[in-house]
Formats: sequence, C-alpha cells, structure tokens
Amino acid sequence: MDLDDNPRNLVQALTNGDPEKISTSRFSSLLASKDRDYLLSSTTQDDQVKISDLEGKAIGLYFSANWYPPCRNFNEVLIGVYEQLKSNGSNFEIVFVSSDEDLSAFNSYRESMPWLSIPFSDLETKKALNRKFEVEGIPYLIILQPDGSTLHDGVELIYRYGIEAFPFTEEKLEELRREERIKHESQTLTNLLTNPGRDYLLDQTMARKVPVDSLIGKTVGLYFSAQWCFPCAKFTPKLISIYHKIKRSLEGKGGGEDFEIVFVSNDRDQSSFDSYYGTMPWLALPSGDPIIRTLAKYFDVQGIPCLIIIDPDGKTVTKQGRNLINLYQENAYPFTCAKLELLEKEMEEEAKRLPRSNYHAGHRHELTLVSEGNGGGPFICCDCDEQGSGWAYQCLGCGYEVHPRCMRAVDPATAASVQHT
Repeated sequence: MDLDDNPRNLVQALTNGDPEKISTSRFSSLLASKDRDYLLSSTTQDDQVKISDLEGKAIGLYFSANWYPPCRNFNEVLIGVYEQLKSNGSNFEIVFVSSDEDLSAFNSYRESMPWLSIPFSDLETKKALNRKFEVEGIPYLIILQPDGSTLHDGVELIYRYGIEAFPFTEEKLEELRREERIKHESQTLTNLLTNPGRDYLLDQTMARKVPVDSLIGKTVGLYFSAQWCFPCAKFTPKLISIYHKIKRSLEGKGGGEDFEIVFVSNDRDQSSFDSYYGTMPWLALPSGDPIIRTLAKYFDVQGIPCLIIIDPDGKTVTKQGRNLINLYQENAYPFTCAKLELLEKEMEEEAKRLPRSNYHAGHRHELTLVSEGNGGGPFICCDCDEQGSGWAYQCLGCGYEVHPRCMRAVDPATAASVQHT
C-alpha cells in the first residue's frame, strides 16, 4: 500500500459559465452587504478595511469556529503561514467567516487572528458564503484567485506544503507534487530521520544514542503522538501491548526479521515529552527536533495519534497504521497489501459464522450484522471509540455500531433495560 502517487487535482480552474467563478470586481457582492462595504481589521475591534482594497489579491475565505479543536489546531498553522507570506510582501489576504456561537466567542477567537473578518452580526453574508461554496465541515479554506479561478482543499494544502504552496496556482502545485514524488521514490530511513547534526535516536533510557542506520532492514512505525492528546492517551497503551506481541512473535520465528517504533513527539515542552516517553518501550526523536515538523508535512499528518509504517527498504507502506492496529491488532504486521488482503479474506470467512443479528450489552435495540456491501462502511465503534471498517453490528434504527469483537451478547430483556442509546 503505497502513498498516493496520483493525488486528486486540488485546483478547480472554473469556466466562465460556472457559478463559482469569481472575478475581482465581484468581491463586493461576495463579502459586502447592502449597509456594509468593509471588513473588520485585526488591529482593533473597530478598525475597518474597505472590501475594494482586496482587488488584485489572492483571497483565502477561512470558515472556522473557536469551539472546534481541529479549527484551533489549524488556526495556529495558518497564522504561521500567513505571517510569513505577509513579511515576504506576498499579495495575499485571508477573510475569516465565523461559525462561532456568540459574539464573545467570535471576539475571543478573532483576537488570535492577524487577518480580516466578516462582522459576526452579518449572518446573511456568512450563510450565503456557506451555501455558495457548499461548506460541509470546518476548518475550510477556499482560495479565490485574481484570475477568477477557485482552489478548494486549502486546509490540506497548508498542512501539506505550508508557505511553499503560494501562490496557490495549478502550476505551482504541480511542481510541488512532482518534487514530492521524487522525494518518495528516493526515500530511505536515513534521509527521513537524520539531519546534518544528528544521526541517532534516543532509547527508552534517554541515555543511549541508537544509530538510525541500525533500523535499516526493519519494519518501522513512526508514531506521531503527544501527552496532551486524549485519543493518544487511549491508543498508546494498546500500541505498547501490540508492539510487545509483535516483537515476541518475531523472536519466536527467528530469521532476523524485526519491528521497531520511533516516537515523533508533538509535546509542547521537554517535561511533557520526558513524562510521556517514559511510558514507552521504543525509540524516539529528540524533543523539539526540527525534523519532527518536516516529517509531519512530508507525510501530511493532520491529526494524532498517527502511525506511519515504513518497510525494510525504507519505503512507505501505509499511513493507516493506527486503523490497522485497531482492526487487526498484532495480526496487521507487516501491514503490507498482501497481508491485509489475507486478513480481509479471513474476516469474510469469520463473518459467515457470526449471528446475523444480536443484542448488545451497551445498547437497547437489536443490532444487525452489516458489511460495506450491505449498508456498512467505515465507522467509529460505539463501544471502544476506535475506527472500524468492513463488518460491524449496526442498529438500523439509530446507527449505533460496534466491532464484531466488541459485541457483548445479552438477551433482549437485558438489552431493553439499557438507558442510553
């Protein structure tokens, strides 16, 4: 399972007849109202900037909200990119389109933003923009070019390329994708994990330096995680258990095959890193090492925990290591396409022996066994809160779903006494 060599086209250069085609002369019709021809500046609550001042610039419409953690996380990244672009004199501006629930939340969130905003009170303009650009989730960033073209998936681009994505044209993005393909084709563990001043990793004692080259020939998991992250706190103990099981299994087989994990920390300070890494049995990049940010961009890591699997030749097997661990536990090793195809066939055979329906201890309604072919698909298990795919027990009435392995069968009377759904 290789990284996507053919990412979908991120630029939609729209035709004259397309309703999304934006000309600079129409910014007023997009961003103004009948009694407002300005946007709020970032300097003070009352400062205003004329919408006409945006003519000739590339504009990012930023749909976001203070109450949603992924928005706050992306906001920090976007601020860094924006400030670099402004310091370089780039002809670019961002306009915040708020989804905040009240004026206080809007003002609090806006204080962190160095760009422009549509006033919180202008509900009609915000609704119109959400409808026009079919915004279905946040954070969402749309780039409007001076030539009238529109770029979607701005959030993905900023996470993936940062400031290098500017000026957000099709030609620039094609150049970046070409460079990315070359990097992945020449990828090795050494060029992934070392820098000119460091060719080692830390072991669990943090006293011994382990050469990166000692991992060559092993299957390696790069584990992006942090102590402050609640999903990480839940997943890390599971990963530790699976790690030990895989290591024991390989030791029993002999033959020199081996598996290792490298912790790539998103912790905010050395103390948090020390405390969190102290619970782990594997290797780690030093806290705050500049290669950490490079790896996050290189692998387009947009959320943690994330487990990237590298094969013994130093090439990427999959970015879905966490999901595969949740689905198959230690049996997922070595995470290759061939192994996953085998596991899927085994799951199909096992499903033939499962009851078509049953009652679960955590839900009052009857659950039906479904697969991707008959109403199932990717889901979050309501019992263990981890992702699943393939087969599941699903409540056809309310959508409650659990992994087959999480199913705790009870009689209908016991299930009926369950108070929550």
